[in-house]
Amino acid sequence: MIRFTLDDERIQIPNWVVDLESFRRWADDDAFPEKGRIAFLKGDVWVDLSMEQLFDHNQVKSEINTVLHVSVKTNRMGRYFTDGAFLSNADADVSNQPDGTFVSTASLEQGLVRVVEGRTRGHVELEGTPDMVLEVVSDSSVEKDTIILRQAYAEAGIREYWLVDARQEPLRFEILRRTERGYVGGRKRSGWLRSEVFDRWFRLTQQPGSDGFPLFTLQMQAQRPA
Repeated sequence: MIRFTLDDERIQIPNWVVDLESFRRWADDDAFPEKGRIAFLKGDVWVDLSMEQLFDHNQVKSEINTVLHVSVKTNRMGRYFTDGAFLSNADADVSNQPDGTFVSTASLEQGLVRVVEGRTRGHVELEGTPDMVLEVVSDSSVEKDTIILRQAYAEAGIREYWLVDARQEPLRFEILRRTERGYVGGRKRSGWLRSEVFDRWFRLTQQPGSDGFPLFTLQMQAQRPA
């Protein structure tokens, strides 16, 4: 099955793309579309050509990615990959581009995640089980983010799934931890959420900016909130 978000846009998917491995070959081909977000999820090719919302999607993921990237780099925890990095996991039958991905030094050293070289140059893909992934929900990704990827990321063994929906107030911010039953909500205290992966407490807030548009702030602290 091939799913398009917008009927008036067309992307030609080769007829030889029939499973995860063939999709990964296509994604590393020069003919792979540069426009849109294209993923392979549980036997389906998903194509999302919708325009990104500037504030409740772009600004949210930019804020979270900035804070986490700086923290990971400063504390030499591993590598934090922002939006656009391909992640593939054979056990979960998934290949997509999370809004953010964290791979600890330990996961790299233990071979839980492999950095895949491209067909022509550079490194183009992460393969395996990262420590954390982020998804910010948009109108076109509700089912994908809250149902399909929630199941797939758990099957992939990813310890934490950060899920954010800022399309309405109050925004929804979850740090989901993996258990034998799938993902469950983590510890919460006075609006703060605990991340075992980063060993920190986090709080995501929204307030009006000086320009009248929403301003999102990710707070982080090591101490347990009062």
